[in-house]
Amino acid sequence: MADQIPLHPVPRSTQRRAAYYTSAATAQRHNRYQVEDESSHLDEMPLMMSEEGFENDESDYHTLPRARISQRRRGLEWFICGGWKFLCTSCSDWLINICRRKKELKARTVWLGCPEKCEEKYPKNAIKNQKYNVFTFIPGVLYEQFKFFLNLYFLVVSCSQFVPALKIGYLYTYWAPLGFVLTVTVVREAVDEFRRYKRDKEMNSQLYSKLTVRGKVQVKSSDIQVGDLIIVEKNQRIPSDMVFLRTSEKTGSCFIRTDQLDGETDWKLKVAVSCTQRLPALGDLFSINAYVYAQKPQLDIHSFEGTFTREDSDPAVHESLSIENTLWASTVVASGTVIGVVIYTGKETRSVMNTSNPKNKVGLLDLELNQLTKALFLALVALSVVMVTLQGFVGPWYRNLFRFLLLFSYIIPISLRVNLDMGKAAYGWMIMKDDNIPGTVVRTSTIPEELGRLVYLLTDKTGTLTQNEMIFKRLHLGTVSYGTDTMDEIQSHIINSYSQVHSQNSGNGMSSTPSRKPQSCAPKVRKSVSSRIHEAVKAIALCHNVTPVYESRAGVSGETEYAEVDQDFSDENRTYQASSPDEVALVQWTESVGLTLVNRDLTSMQLKTPGGHILTYYILQIFPFTSESKRMGIIVRDESSGEITFYMKGADVAMSTIVQYNDWLEEECGNMAREGLRTLVVAKKSLTEEQYQDFESRYNQAKLSIHDRNLKVAAVVESLEREMELLCLTGVEDQLQADVRPTLEMLRNAGIKIWMLTGDKLETATCIAKSSHLVSRTQDIHIFRPVTTRGEAHLELNAFRRKHDCALVISGDSLEVCLKYYEHEFVELACQCPAVVCCRCSPTQKAHIVKLLQHHTGKRTCAIGDGGNDVSMIQAADCGIGIEGKEGKQASLAADFSITQFKHIGRLLMVHGRNSYKRSAALGQFVMHRGLIISTMQAVFSSVFYFASVPLYQGFLMVGYATIYTMFPVFSLVLDQDVKPEMALLYPELYKDLTKGRSLSFKTFLIWVLISIYQGGILMYGALLLFESEFVHVVAISFTALILTELLMVALTIRTWHWLMVVAEFLSLGCYVASLAFLNEYFDVAFITTVTFLWKVSAITVVSCLPLYILKYLKRKFSPPSYSKLTS
Repeated sequence: MADQIPLHPVPRSTQRRAAYYTSAATAQRHNRYQVEDESSHLDEMPLMMSEEGFENDESDYHTLPRARISQRRRGLEWFICGGWKFLCTSCSDWLINICRRKKELKARTVWLGCPEKCEEKYPKNAIKNQKYNVFTFIPGVLYEQFKFFLNLYFLVVSCSQFVPALKIGYLYTYWAPLGFVLTVTVVREAVDEFRRYKRDKEMNSQLYSKLTVRGKVQVKSSDIQVGDLIIVEKNQRIPSDMVFLRTSEKTGSCFIRTDQLDGETDWKLKVAVSCTQRLPALGDLFSINAYVYAQKPQLDIHSFEGTFTREDSDPAVHESLSIENTLWASTVVASGTVIGVVIYTGKETRSVMNTSNPKNKVGLLDLELNQLTKALFLALVALSVVMVTLQGFVGPWYRNLFRFLLLFSYIIPISLRVNLDMGKAAYGWMIMKDDNIPGTVVRTSTIPEELGRLVYLLTDKTGTLTQNEMIFKRLHLGTVSYGTDTMDEIQSHIINSYSQVHSQNSGNGMSSTPSRKPQSCAPKVRKSVSSRIHEAVKAIALCHNVTPVYESRAGVSGETEYAEVDQDFSDENRTYQASSPDEVALVQWTESVGLTLVNRDLTSMQLKTPGGHILTYYILQIFPFTSESKRMGIIVRDESSGEITFYMKGADVAMSTIVQYNDWLEEECGNMAREGLRTLVVAKKSLTEEQYQDFESRYNQAKLSIHDRNLKVAAVVESLEREMELLCLTGVEDQLQADVRPTLEMLRNAGIKIWMLTGDKLETATCIAKSSHLVSRTQDIHIFRPVTTRGEAHLELNAFRRKHDCALVISGDSLEVCLKYYEHEFVELACQCPAVVCCRCSPTQKAHIVKLLQHHTGKRTCAIGDGGNDVSMIQAADCGIGIEGKEGKQASLAADFSITQFKHIGRLLMVHGRNSYKRSAALGQFVMHRGLIISTMQAVFSSVFYFASVPLYQGFLMVGYATIYTMFPVFSLVLDQDVKPEMALLYPELYKDLTKGRSLSFKTFLIWVLISIYQGGILMYGALLLFESEFVHVVAISFTALILTELLMVALTIRTWHWLMVVAEFLSLGCYVASLAFLNEYFDVAFITTVTFLWKVSAITVVSCLPLYILKYLKRKFSPPSYSKLTS
């Protein structure tokens, strides 16, 4: 399949497009990729692109193609072939840039507590989500309305009625419907805008403590400036981007929650600048002369470069600042109180730079109807010209032409907008009232039909597909495996082994078990299951980066109590904090089996045994987890015995080469992964004092080297990672949301392609993709290797092209490189995959991927997420769905539809989306038919009466026809459904048909046009043939027959009757009959009551409708639609 795609040179337009898309995201990453001179070996490859990326420095890569184009053709030929357009756009771009010149972002020097020393003027620290202000509201809303051809057309027609020569009928027949549509829209927009204003005001008026020379003062969030020293309490939102100077925690570090920034719910450890943390008191921050140098504002939330300098000490103190010294805006302090110096505010904060402006979303159905109204307008002009031509261009023919345009203006019905908007409101109400999806909120009422046209669903992982709750499921020791039901056995083994240790300790007066001593020297002795469990649990309890935190009890001043050795480590108020929820799950499990982590600081940690004894271990070294190494290690010394042990845990790929030979690890890892468990391999190595001292000296030496520091440090650590003793394999499950698997299965059967975009690690993302059945069991997974250069991307894309029917897993960095050089090819290949997983995605990248899919495929996209990091993606998609989750309400507030659980998306799309689209398509075409039929009658009437531009039906008849006589039955089409909701959910394949857009196309539209012409002709000619004496009879006969025909046509269109539809039909008929008594000026009442009138009307109506009923019956018999096969 994928082999068929030739990888051709990018046309220049695509390059310009690629530059446009990637410039925003890539500008930040220039330093990451170096262009190598690869042209030599790239020339031989089949996947050749244009050379322009190579000939130039990367910095001007984006500005390049346009410059080249303008140099190619000069002179008159160039000007005629589009040069004029180029000149116009250049001039307008230049003017716009002059008017809205963006301030260049610069690096800055920020003096502590001295905002007045800033050389530049920085943006105000206010949050603004409003679309309009007081002055732009009315023009903005009117522009949004009149950019639709339909509304603009009606505005022109209505205004023409002020010209006496063109006046046809009453003013209210034109202005009332238009005024109604505009009023509804303006009111709706005003309410939305006011809600946004209130939300912003609430955020901007939050109070914070600012530190000044005179002490603390309260300051509003919006009044914070660069250089201010701000104090943020526990559980408070950080108001702007800051450098972390001090904390109340003794360790000099604190935890922050970043879920609204990157979507990860685990807590991040941040470290205060050591120079300011060591100061004796808070006020000393003003007695020192210090400044922070910060790089210019960037998009990347995972990196920061800066320096801290204190000038008044001797020598001057210089400290380098990295990401761990920063506190980004929109994150929340999770422990202690922090003091920071503000470096970026407002528009320059990382969180705002990663949020895109919301766009006004317009449904595909509205765009299609807009196209059809343009076609109708051409028909209208053509018909008017034909009429004037047949008249022979007599007299003031241009005035007659305009009058004909107005006479036939009913071809384009104003009621189309009214009916569709009311229909949308009705669908929104039905969605919110559906008991099967409780808590669903429709926030954008203009696009419910979009839910029925989706082809791509882009979903977040954490909190959307998963609950983000880790549960320890499996411990495997090689010969024996323990699951959730056998954990009590482990507990009894632990209790026994520790009680033996303590009884022997007290008996022998020794520090450790004699029985355990020889085992470290002679690992060949087969250990008992009990001792192996003991070792494994101890390793899991020690090898991690988890910190226990004790919440203060009621009555204490709200500060966190410090876990000291002598403190009562009570279980009720202990919580664990770590950078990953997996780690917490492991430590919570060791607590459940009896070995509890009760305290940890930078140098030691303490465990409590089942008997209540405290064991202390000194932390000698920690090697943190990185995505490259895929493992973490720790060296600890047991306080009681002095034994030094190196523990390590990590992914099976990384650990399989480090541990001693065994025959079970690979197989068991595979088994656990198939169950959807996240696996970690745990190993240990006992070190003698000499071995450790030797390692420490080499390690410290490596850490001080200037060149290749990371490589040297890694090499020293690797010297320890040899022949380690394999202790156990653990399996942790990230619980999926309820019914995720059947929901994804249903969506896949409905022809929707699912892409998972997550900020999480590659392994985790792959694991969840398998466990949620996003990737089915039979499918292969192609993991795209990390690429940084064009050549690597080229080779990797070629490798990927050879794969068939396999899911793609790619990281954000590699994606960036592919999109930079091979955008079109990459998207084309990825779109053929059954599933795509993008991991380590930034919020802007998620939105970028959505835009790419819209741009390259032209299909409708839907984004679903639950955190602040998903907002950009939700706003960029054609249809955004937010889940109210643990990560707050930010996503659900920004979305078009808000749901409470992922499984509700199935019913939302299969039932409500499908119905909304099919109903709106039927409703739109029927309203057009209603206008076309009366225009056909007007045309026949004018042609019979010497092409006179005289209206057939005057005043109230026209208003009544579009409203009271036919409105209810036509509008009752919003209750129509072709299959029951249960059927639609049981056969999601029905949804697939909708994406082809067959319910509303030029073909179906043409059928309705032919029906209208046939019926209009029959009604008018029939009335003219059958009337005897007076012309007023023609009006009476044709109008009555027209009303009956419309009511019968509604009945013909309906697929499933609802009692309200029957009521609407009879109500309209009753209204018409009742109004006949009052319409003396249009009807001859004496004639209406005769039998002659009744048979003539009946005859015409039968001729106009019966053939259509017969055709419908034959079509159902010989070519039934897919849904009717199910209902029968």
